[in-house]
Amino acid sequence: MGKKLNLLMFSGEYDKAMAGLILANAARDIDVEVTMFFAFWGLFLIRDPETMTLEDKTIYEKIMDVVTPKGPEHLPLSRMNFSGLGRMMLEEMIEDQGAPKLIHFLKGARKKNIKFYACKLSVEIMGFKPEELLPEVEIIEASAYLKDALESDMQLFI
Repeated sequence: MGKKLNLLMFSGEYDKAMAGLILANAARDIDVEVTMFFAFWGLFLIRDPETMTLEDKTIYEKIMDVVTPKGPEHLPLSRMNFSGLGRMMLEEMIEDQGAPKLIHFLKGARKKNIKFYACKLSVEIMGFKPEELLPEVEIIEASAYLKDALESDMQLFI
C-alpha cells in the first residue's frame, strides 16, 4: 500500500500556493498519492479566468469577482506584495534561477493526476460556479475531505 499526502489549500497567495504545489509535485515524483482540497481564498488557485462569469450572481458575488484574483497568474504575495511589484521581483528571481513559476507547477500537478477538490460550502459562499473552476476539480463536502485526510499519511494546511 502506497503513501498518501493531503494538502488543504486555504491561502490565495502566490508564495503559499507555490509551496503547496512544489510539495504536491515532489510527492507525486516519489510515487505518493496526492489530494489537494481548496477552501475559501485557496479557490483562486483553481479558478479558470477563461470561464469566469458575472451571470446569475448576486451583487456581492459580482463585487468579489471584480476585486479578487482572476486565477493563479493573479495571486498576490503574502508579504511584500507592494501592489504587485514584490511579486514581479520574485518571478524575476525565480527566472534568474531557472526555476519553474507557479503556473508550471500547477500544470505539472494537473498532468500528474493530482486530485483537486473544492470545498462545496466555500464555492457557494464565494459565489463560484462549478464551470469557473479548472475541469479537473471535483466539488466535495467537508466530511468527504475529512475522510480523505484521515486516510492520509500526512496532512498539511497551507
